Amino acid sequence: MDISLVGVPIMYGCDREGVEYGPDKLREKNILKIFRDKNHRTYDFGNLYVPNTPISEKYAYHKKIKYLKPIVEINNNLSHLVYSVLSSKTFPFIIGGDHSLALGSIAGASKFYDNLAVIWLDAHGDINTCDTSPSGNFHGMPLSAASGIGDPSLINIYYNGPKINPQNIYIVGARDLDEGEIKIAKNLKLNLYTMDAIKQIGIMSTIDNILDKIKASNIDGVHLSFDIDVLDKKLVPGTGTPVSNGFSLEESKQILERFLSTGLIKSMDFVELNPLLDIDDSTADICIDLIDSISSALK
Repeated sequence: MDISLVGVPIMYGCDREGVEYGPDKLREKNILKIFRDKNHRTYDFGNLYVPNTPISEKYAYHKKIKYLKPIVEINNNLSHLVYSVLSSKTFPFIIGGDHSLALGSIAGASKFYDNLAVIWLDAHGDINTCDTSPSGNFHGMPLSAASGIGDPSLINIYYNGPKINPQNIYIVGARDLDEGEIKIAKNLKLNLYTMDAIKQIGIMSTIDNILDKIKASNIDGVHLSFDIDVLDKKLVPGTGTPVSNGFSLEESKQILERFLSTGLIKSMDFVELNPLLDIDDSTADICIDLIDSISSALK
């Protein structure tokens, strides 16, 4: 497979220093070699440009969303890059940076595919709006904007209008949902698989259920967005919002390998590694272990 590696060193969505160093930490840990050793022709596009916006301008562009202007600019640029990569019949693998970048990757993929689905592996729903978010951090809002809810500048990233039908969204592993997110998820009728629900039916049954729904629809492409905080907090000290009761490393590998081995996944995010919070590179090493599994499963 031909893979295009794109780093997005953004921290504006989480408003916490350190996550912007994630892409270079993964390169330091030989992410390119991992893909190439599995016979993937891998091209490193380097890091997407991230403008320097001072803290004093945090709320300069929106009274409830932090750093709106640079977030819009970065996601617009990423959208076109992802679209261009897909147009060249190459797999975009986007490394963050915080999860705000997913709006851009989804927008680019949704312009390329007629009917996109999104699998969102995350401890959080990331479907807040500026009116429901308790923090104003956009990394908790990209799915709502992609669904057509929120500030017009976010809804209209890359091209005007929603980027995805909410019923084609599959949130997996959520266990820290805000009250507003729960209401939005119900209103949008998206597919929400909390950790409690997954434990009841089992991981493989959950995955099979999602794949059955995707295969029964007119989906022609799937974007997989992986936030490392879907793992249990004991495993990932180097992330900004760790949550207990998450997946083990082996469970995470199993999930990723099952989805990727189908050949349905056409683009992917890997986000929220914060090297400044990490302990002896333990989180970075787990990320590399996961990426090795991803590389083996990609078809």
